[in-house]
Amino acid sequence: MSKTILITGASSGIGRASLALFASRGWNVVATMRRPDTSLASSNVLVEKLDVQDADSIRHAVEAGIERFGAIDVLLNNAGYGQYGLFEALSREQIQTQFDVNVFGVMDVTRAVLPHFRERKSGLIVNVGSGAGIFTLPMISLYCASKFALEGFTEALSYELASQGIGVKLVDPHGGVTSTRFNERSAESAAVGDANGDALKDYDAFVARTATAFASLAAASTITAEEVASVIYGAATDGSDRLRYLVGDDARGYVRARRTLDDQAYVDFMRARFPSA
Repeated sequence: MSKTILITGASSGIGRASLALFASRGWNVVATMRRPDTSLASSNVLVEKLDVQDADSIRHAVEAGIERFGAIDVLLNNAGYGQYGLFEALSREQIQTQFDVNVFGVMDVTRAVLPHFRERKSGLIVNVGSGAGIFTLPMISLYCASKFALEGFTEALSYELASQGIGVKLVDPHGGVTSTRFNERSAESAAVGDANGDALKDYDAFVARTATAFASLAAASTITAEEVASVIYGAATDGSDRLRYLVGDDARGYVRARRTLDDQAYVDFMRARFPSA
């Protein structure tokens, strides 16, 4: 019998590419998204509404997937977004939303699927992380914080769920995916003022230098959503207990620096790329 995967955030980007790949390989796909695109539906693709901030929609999508295909074998937690901008310029509500989507949303979807997996003593959870959960960059402190939280949660959860025959994996794209608007969004958010709407002029010089650095990051983006989807497919089908899968070009050396340098040497390496003055 064909296996079934439930994908969050399946309407675009990595989620959409994963939907296409798994379906083409004969999998059943529960393609979930905030605004369902019924044109994606087919005999082996069920399109369901799922907003990771809406517990009822999560429960309904999981139940619908099980009813349609009999079981769910893999959960791909892909839905997420990046909040860009100076930390001081961001509101409490923006901070909450970043964690609601990238962390608590993942937890809620996972919690909804776990009883099904536990009953079957099998199942696999694949979480889409980011290089921003391995190294950090200025102007995306909230995104980094959420992805670092996701990394820690996923690793710890993998130890718990191994006792139930359930696998947990991380796929970490890094180096920039070509379909994103990393530099544009960073520049847009950098213009945001404080909670009172006042411009944070003291940061202007730093923001300008950082924008230049981000321009080079965006120019070097070489990974496609399809390439990330291919790694996700491999993680879902290789039968291993491997935890992390990195996908991307580390030409900038951020991952290598994090993994090979001592703590202060790593911080010095990063500071040199985003100087404070």
